[in-house]
Amino acid sequence: MSVGGTLRGFIMIATTNPATGTVEREFTPHTDAQVDLAIAKSVVAFEALKDTTIAQRAEWMNKVADLLESDALVFGRLMTLEMGKPLSQAVGEAKKCATACRYYADNAEAIMADETVDTEKTKSFRRILPLGPVLAVMPWNYPFWQVIRFAAPALMAGNTGLLKHASNVPQCALALEELFTRAGFPDGAFQTLLIGGSKVEAILRDPRVRAATLTGSEPAGASVASICGDEIKPTLLELGGSDAFIVMPSADMDAAVSVGLDSRTKNNGQSCIAAKRFIVHADVYDNFRDAMKTAMEALIIGDPMEDDTNIGPLVNEDAVKDLTHQVENALSQGARRVTGAEAIDQDGAWFRPGIIEGVTEGMDAYSQELFGPVAMLFKVDDLDAAITLANDSSFGLGSAIFTQDKAEIERAFTEIEAGGTFVNTMTASDPRLPFGGIKRSGYGRELAREGLLAFCNVKTCVVA
Repeated sequence: MSVGGTLRGFIMIATTNPATGTVEREFTPHTDAQVDLAIAKSVVAFEALKDTTIAQRAEWMNKVADLLESDALVFGRLMTLEMGKPLSQAVGEAKKCATACRYYADNAEAIMADETVDTEKTKSFRRILPLGPVLAVMPWNYPFWQVIRFAAPALMAGNTGLLKHASNVPQCALALEELFTRAGFPDGAFQTLLIGGSKVEAILRDPRVRAATLTGSEPAGASVASICGDEIKPTLLELGGSDAFIVMPSADMDAAVSVGLDSRTKNNGQSCIAAKRFIVHADVYDNFRDAMKTAMEALIIGDPMEDDTNIGPLVNEDAVKDLTHQVENALSQGARRVTGAEAIDQDGAWFRPGIIEGVTEGMDAYSQELFGPVAMLFKVDDLDAAITLANDSSFGLGSAIFTQDKAEIERAFTEIEAGGTFVNTMTASDPRLPFGGIKRSGYGRELAREGLLAFCNVKTCVVA
């Protein structure tokens, strides 16, 4: 996922409105002394939090959910200001965060309950215990959701959180820290560190920090994994994706086009689990392409604060340049532009959503992730070819297939190499279901039971 090279950081920690290119507010990075103090506070908070009852943590977490819902518009405007997604989607993100908080408030006690195992001993059981302070390195594209899906299970388990957010969403990062404080969690239970990427390694190597999670680019993930491997610390990585979206002849074509368009353009196309490679059976390829083109061209591009806007700006001008280069490079190598897929010449980071086809093996775009609203269309003759093409990627995050054929559905569930397969619906994260990838899309699982256990000691307890 091209999210700004999380470990490299940005030149400055600042809010730059991507719709205008205007720097709205700058922040002074935390000093080494301030970071050290934050880690110390996190340790103290951990000692307090792990000794509270799960019922008490649930009360605080439900308060977080209440605040996310009541202040959803405030938080939404902050997200839109800093990274450009349409306001309606930003408000929806805040409300989705509330569902994750409530899920863990309601289910943490059952997930963490001692589990008895029958052995020849008097008593044998598993006990779930928190590890301690966890560093979360998070991206800008879902500035609240990415954080909450780590923080809600981590804090309910009794861990504490240290957030190194992307440097272009500092106000979101600070708002998240304030959110947990307002809800009543102990001082230091969740803290934001305003630091650049160069400061991350020292934190990962600090013995007081027990684990790390990262959502971001492959290089950033590899760096975190390497450092934590050297320190023998657990990590969870959610990295890039180039999700396959397969359309077979039996598909409800209207639904396939509608969902495919939404998946490719939601969040201004900047989503790791967006449908990116549309693999369409030859019998319906032309109909799908033409309908997708019509729907793509009908999208309203404009001020992301306006209710009727479908597409806002990309996160910054560098993102526009990178995506434009990828598209133009593909065209120079033989791909064809169906519609759009080009920069818009105006102030801010604007890019017209579009479609390209004719990308073949050997072209750069064939193996790349296009992190913006550009759909790549591929024509195949049968399901064998569709699955082969879907799996011919270094990524393995999500996948989708549109078909009414039960045999094709079962094959997709078993044979597509991805962390999830969705049938006749969009790939999406849900607090009730595990989320994560395989191959170079990362490892480990967030959300559901797995998300809470990710940073816990599943301890074996035996009585003779």
